[in-house]
Amino acid sequence: MPDPSSPQILPPVPPEAAGERLDRYLATALAGGAEDFSRSRLKNLILDGHVREGGVTITDPSRKIKPGEVYAVTQPAAVAAEPQAQAIPLTIVYEDDQLIVVDKPAGLVVHPAPGNPERTLVNALLHHCGDSLSGIGGVKRPGIVHRIDKDTSGLVVAAKTDRAHHALAALFADHDIERSYDALVWGHPNPLQGTIEGAIGRDPKDRKRMAIVTRGGKPAVTHYATTKLLFDGKGQPVCALVRCTLETGRTHQIRVHMTSKGHPLIGDQTYGRSRSLQRFQLGDPARAALAGFRRQALHAATLGFRHPVGGRALRFESPLPGDFAALLQALSSQRNTPR
Repeated sequence: MPDPSSPQILPPVPPEAAGERLDRYLATALAGGAEDFSRSRLKNLILDGHVREGGVTITDPSRKIKPGEVYAVTQPAAVAAEPQAQAIPLTIVYEDDQLIVVDKPAGLVVHPAPGNPERTLVNALLHHCGDSLSGIGGVKRPGIVHRIDKDTSGLVVAAKTDRAHHALAALFADHDIERSYDALVWGHPNPLQGTIEGAIGRDPKDRKRMAIVTRGGKPAVTHYATTKLLFDGKGQPVCALVRCTLETGRTHQIRVHMTSKGHPLIGDQTYGRSRSLQRFQLGDPARAALAGFRRQALHAATLGFRHPVGGRALRFESPLPGDFAALLQALSSQRNTPR
């Protein structure tokens, strides 16, 4: 595909190909073109939402194709092998010659990827660290040992040397890290504190989402404690502020686990269910705050670990960012105890 930004539209599926798997069909249909696509490459393109049929995004590689269907395949723009330094403001919580801890704002992607090739935390760290970055694997780049979602705010640690990178990666692999998040969820958990266990893997019905699965997932454990209940003017519980502590660190773990309990995060466009505000007796400020909060209400509030060189205990805390705090304040202006 000479122009990655333009989809390649294939001819209509012939009758003899009916019932074939989509990834296998595309591999055959695209063979001999300007670029040779392997079946595994096409499978990933499908999972990442780069294949459409009739204007609808298809994310199931095993989909059985039908005669007459017309598929369009888009190849995402290549990401530069080495991210470039970019001057992006950072809130530095801690820094020494081995590592750096940053309080990431919501909206900032951690690592370059298709769709977000620049203006990421990695680009910002390259600019900030400059010559103090001795490099990972012999290349001057920060060692990202854990990530938080683009729309999640809070604490992230990155290594500045190979030694620190390997040691921090081992701590995370052994779950020897303290990580707590503040989450604002719909309703209120019952009981108010407890533990959620459930293996997390790709949702078999939507490969772009994660889910609690019975096969093929990774064990996941989340401990939670409700720190504040928020009620409407009639004493009906609207939502709760919950402190979630991770025993494991799986993709979207808190979002998936809290949703499995029936309490999705406010503002979560992927896992949250639409909640009608008409059922609550809320003042205009609270309604406006809820309607205007456009990200998941999740903040990485606490991060603790032993320093990779020397082993001294480090622990950092981050207050709620402005948008989260404003939402909480607007909801707290309601009656906070049942009648």
